[in-house]
Amino acid sequence: MKALIFDLDGTLVDTVYPHVLAWQLAFAEAGMPIEGWRLHRRMGMSGGLFKRAAARELGRNLSDEEVRTLDRRHAELFHQLLPTPPPLPGAVELLRFLRENKIIHGIATSNRRPMMNPALEVLGVGSETVVVERTDVARAKPEPDLFIECQQRLGVRAEECYVVGDAVWDLMGARRAQMLGIGLLSGGYGEEELIRAGAFRVFRDAADLQNWLDELGLLP
Repeated sequence: MKALIFDLDGTLVDTVYPHVLAWQLAFAEAGMPIEGWRLHRRMGMSGGLFKRAAARELGRNLSDEEVRTLDRRHAELFHQLLPTPPPLPGAVELLRFLRENKIIHGIATSNRRPMMNPALEVLGVGSETVVVERTDVARAKPEPDLFIECQQRLGVRAEECYVVGDAVWDLMGARRAQMLGIGLLSGGYGEEELIRAGAFRVFRDAADLQNWLDELGLLP
C-alpha cells in the first residue's frame, strides 16, 4: 500500500519566491540587507534553522527580539505580496485525483497555521486530508519528524511512502525517515541538486508527476 507525502510551498503552491522576497524585505527593514539567492537556498528549512543560516550569512547573531520582529514582518509582507497563493500546475488536479481514487496521501510542511490556510483552501484540501505542520513536531526539515508524523497518521509503513518536495531539505528529511524522495523542479532547485540530495525521481511539477503515477506503483 503506497502513499504520497507532499511538501506544500514550492511543491503544491507557487510561494517560494514571494517568501524569499518577503524575508529579504523584512531583513532590509531591520537594517540587515541580504541577497535573495542566499535566502532561496535555505527555503524549506525549519524557521529556526532558516534564521540561524541567514544570520551566519550576515556574519552576526540575531537576538530573540530581532527574530520575533523578522517573523512578524515576514508574515505581514508575504500576505501583502500574495494574499491568495496560486496553485502550481497540476496540483489541484493531482490532489483531486488521489482523493477520488483513494490513493493514500498527506501534506507535511514547515509552514504553520494560520499562515498556510489560504494555500490549503486554493488547493481544495479539506479535513479529510492529513496535514502535518511545524507546530505538530519538535523538529522540522531537514530532520525527518514532519514526514514520520504524517506517515504514522496515514497508517502506513515508512518504506511504503514517497516524499514529494521541491527542496534539498525535503529530500534530506525523506532519507532520514527512510522514505523514497521525489523531487519537483517547481521550487527553483535544479535536477542535479535534487538527485544529489537523494531524489529517486525528478519531475517538472505536480502535473508531470501525475503522468507517471503508474511507474511509482500507485495505480492498479
